[in-house]
Amino acid sequence: MEPATERDQRGQTRAAAPLTRVPRATLPDAAEVAARLAAAAEAVRGARLTVESLDAFFGAAHVVRDVSIEFFERNVTAIIGPSGCGKSTLLRCLNRMHETIPGARVSGNVLFEGQDIYTRGINPAALRRHIGMVFQRPTPFPTMSIRDNVAAGLRVLPGGGPPKAEADGIVERALRRAALWDEVKDRLRQSALGISGGQQQRLCIARALATDPDILLLDEPTASLDPLSTQKVEELVYELRSEITVVIVTHNMQQAARVSDRTAFMLAGELIEVTPTSQLFTTPSDKRTEAYITGRFG
Repeated sequence: MEPATERDQRGQTRAAAPLTRVPRATLPDAAEVAARLAAAAEAVRGARLTVESLDAFFGAAHVVRDVSIEFFERNVTAIIGPSGCGKSTLLRCLNRMHETIPGARVSGNVLFEGQDIYTRGINPAALRRHIGMVFQRPTPFPTMSIRDNVAAGLRVLPGGGPPKAEADGIVERALRRAALWDEVKDRLRQSALGISGGQQQRLCIARALATDPDILLLDEPTASLDPLSTQKVEELVYELRSEITVVIVTHNMQQAARVSDRTAFMLAGELIEVTPTSQLFTTPSDKRTEAYITGRFG
């Protein structure tokens, strides 16, 4: 459903402002205009997930430092940065996967639709129905068929999940959304290990989509894939922006440029800047960002 603010803005009629002569020196340049338009579009979409002063630890190691960021509705945000900068840890904090590691802890707030997901009484398993995650390496369940892999996430739904006929329809829809249905529709009862690595990764994406999440987290989803499979996953990510919020961690800056609306740069656990992707790669505001994207380190 589109935000009411977006509908109101499209339908609203405003009186034209009186014409005035603007001195040439005050006219914004093209980059500034693009940044203003992108910011306006983000405001219309609205933040679906808000991170406020987040810190994450592994024991005494402080790996995410005072990060605040918003993730917008129907928007793809890429998180880039060198290895060990905390980007994957930040991603895992967004659906409480970080705390599954012994000795790991967080402080700060992560607000999903206005509610802090770390509030006492929040069920992490139920939360992950709304904020799904796909990991770097394909993780199909080895003892399950292709169909049962996709349907596995439905078991966490209230009442143990839908009846079989309804579940079959959900499985088909998820596989279609993951652009995998035509490739596996005649092999649904076969082992998920019998398909290629790229297909396995799209199967894992289908499994995450089966619960109809509001947000999808992707942790370097193409790192272990060949170029053709990488292209298919990128096309899928690009298409999903029309339906849900996507956050993707990637080492590949070209990939971030291809699939994302906004890009965040992290360094040594800190969020250095987050801005519309085209602006970050052409006119970054921080010298450290410029040094990274031009290859001077990383």
